[in-house]
Formats: sequence, C-alpha cells, structure tokens
Amino acid sequence: MRLYLLALNPTDSVTEGFLPAAARLGLSVTLLTDQPAAHRRAHERHPRGPAAGAGPLPPVDLAGCDVRDFREVIGRISALGEPGAVFTNSDHLQTQAALAADYFGLPGKDWRAALRTKNKAQLRRSLARAGLDAVRSAELLPGEDPAALTAGRPPRLRATDFPCVVKPREGVASEDVVLVGDAAELAARVREIRTRRPGEALVVEEYLEGPLHTLETLGDGDTLHVLASFETELCPPPHFVEERMRLLPAPPAPHTRQVLAMLRALGVGFGACHTEYAAQGERARIIEVNYRAVGDQCDLALAEALGVPLFAHILRTHLGEPLPADLGARRDGRVRMEYVCAERGGILKAAPGASDTEHDGVHLVYRPLRELGEEHPRHRTNRDYLGVVRATGTDQDRIDRAVADFLACRRWEIVS
Repeated sequence: MRLYLLALNPTDSVTEGFLPAAARLGLSVTLLTDQPAAHRRAHERHPRGPAAGAGPLPPVDLAGCDVRDFREVIGRISALGEPGAVFTNSDHLQTQAALAADYFGLPGKDWRAALRTKNKAQLRRSLARAGLDAVRSAELLPGEDPAALTAGRPPRLRATDFPCVVKPREGVASEDVVLVGDAAELAARVREIRTRRPGEALVVEEYLEGPLHTLETLGDGDTLHVLASFETELCPPPHFVEERMRLLPAPPAPHTRQVLAMLRALGVGFGACHTEYAAQGERARIIEVNYRAVGDQCDLALAEALGVPLFAHILRTHLGEPLPADLGARRDGRVRMEYVCAERGGILKAAPGASDTEHDGVHLVYRPLRELGEEHPRHRTNRDYLGVVRATGTDQDRIDRAVADFLACRRWEIVS
C-alpha cells in the first residue's frame, strides 16, 4: 500500500517519526513536496543505529509538487499511481491533504475542520457561533487600516481591550505574534508585520493571561483519546517564543472537558491534534488549535514517555484502521523539553554536537538545529532555536537536574 505524505520543509516529526513508522507498517512512501532537495539531504543525514530511536528510514520516492495547491496535489497523485492513504503533519497543508483524501475516497480529516482550525479568524467565529468560550477577536484584512478596528466598525476594539495580541491569521510558530499596549502601537506593529507579510490577513484578539497548557488528542472519527497535557513556558512579552515544556502528570479535568467540547464544535476528532490554551483557574481559554501532532520534537518525547507507537497509530487512522479502546499508554512518564535560543543575530561559532545518553533513570537527547558557521538574524520565533534537549524518565526532579547539568556544561557562541 502506498502512502502519499505531503510536506514543505523537512521536520523531525517526518524524518524521525512518521517515515520510520511507515517502514514498520510496511508502507511504500511517496513524499510530495515543493522542496525535494532539502528532503533528500535530511534523508541522507538521518541518524542510524541506536541513537535514531525510531529506526531506519524506509525507501522514499521524492516527487516535486506545489503542495499548497490541492488541485496540483490531486493531479500529481493521479499521475503517480493509486494512493492507499494521503497524510500530512504540516500546519499549512491540512486542508489540501483532507481535500485530496476525500477526492480519492480515502479516510481523512474533514476539510472544513482543517480550514476552521488553520484560519484563526474562522476558528473564533465558529466557537462564538457555537456559544462556547469565545475570545474577543477582530480580523484585519490585507490593506485595511487598523484604525478601522477602533473607529466603530464591529467588532470594535475599545481602550479597555488593550493590551491585545496581533498575529497572522494563518501563521505558525509564534512568527509575527506580538503583544501591543494601545492603538498607536497596534498601528505600528501592523505596518511592521506587513513589510514581511504583504497581502496577508491578520487577527487582533484578546490577550489571554494565565499558564499556557496544551491538550494532545488522537482520534479515528469515533474514538477520541486524550494523550497528554504539557505546561509551556514562554519568553517574556511582547513576544511568545516557547522556551521549555513539561508533561503534566494528568490533564486537568475541567480544562479537558471544555477543550474537548470546543474541538467537537470545530469538527476535530480525526488523527492527531495539538491544542494550546490559557489556564485561568478552572477555565480553559483556547489560544489556537493545530490539527496535527505536537512538534519541535515534543512528539518524539511524548511517544517515548507514553510507551506507545504514536506515529504508527496516527498513520493507521489515515489507513482507515480504528484505534484500540485502550492505547496502553503508561501514566508515570515525565518529559522536559528545553529549547536553546539565540539571544542575538550572527554566526554560530561554537555549539555542542548531537548526543544521546541514559543516566540515573533519565534518557536525555540533544539535537542541534543549526549548523556551525550558519548566519541568521534574530527572529523572535522558534527559528531562533539553536538546539533542543528532550529528557524523559519517571522522576521530574531527576529530569530537571539532568537538563540543568547538560546546559551548564555546554557552550553556544554567536559572533557578529
């Protein structure tokens, strides 16, 4: 059976998670991408042996395609041969993959739900119409003057609505997401964002204070499993870069009930979903819904902590197989993710290499995300990550000490 996997740039989720899982399931894989050369390099660099964790990569047929256009995806698959499944883990390609799967009569996500979750303005409207805990939000169309949001057109922003957050309507990874304090700052930030994103719509919405939590779910259209919940620490405002994450011992029950109700209203329940919300007492306030598996190597750590073949389960749903009523996930696993961020732009002169160690009940993996000699500006997004530490075990204190010791003994140096 052939799996068509849609991707943009290479990611660890695909290279270390989904491709090895496809190999274990005996699937042939055609990777449709607009960046075949980058995927070829990632495939060649993939670690082999015990450090790879998930296992070797299967043979992959790389096919160039404008994967952002569902018509091109359908046409390319039709030309290449009969699909057994169409799948993507990309934020940007969920609607395209859902439409392609539907065209070929294959299991997949409802394209409407994929669109609702990707388009943050549509997400807010959908939740408001469902009578659920909506966030005050306004859409700013391309070229529209932000003064229109404070000058009377509904939904109007009032002085009491500040501070608020401005973000791209269909953005990812906290790119160009910024807290603004008043109407003048809003106008300035909108102008700044538009220099980088001409022609894109923005949303301006209520600033949700409180601890940032996630809810990780996996469904087959009938059964919906709650896998886990993370607590996320961010950099100080006005930006929102994720710096570390810890797996909570158990998803908070009141939050879980509320989030699941909102996911049902959005039509979410097939495959993996990563939902972020602000915890305000017993109230869960949705920040965004990412209709794919949690990224930035959290999915790799989560699979290890739960002791389940997470990536294979996700692929099986797209093959039309029902999920078991009990995934057999262990509940004593703990995780800490630590993201080493560049504090300024420049050339990476010194940094540790990849490592994989086991000590005192803690499995600690470090993966560099930037090569020595590379020069980058400071983005204030996860594109500033120099490397990622993922540590798993059953004792959070030991995990935290192991991560602290690792960071204290390593050096990252950036020069102008």
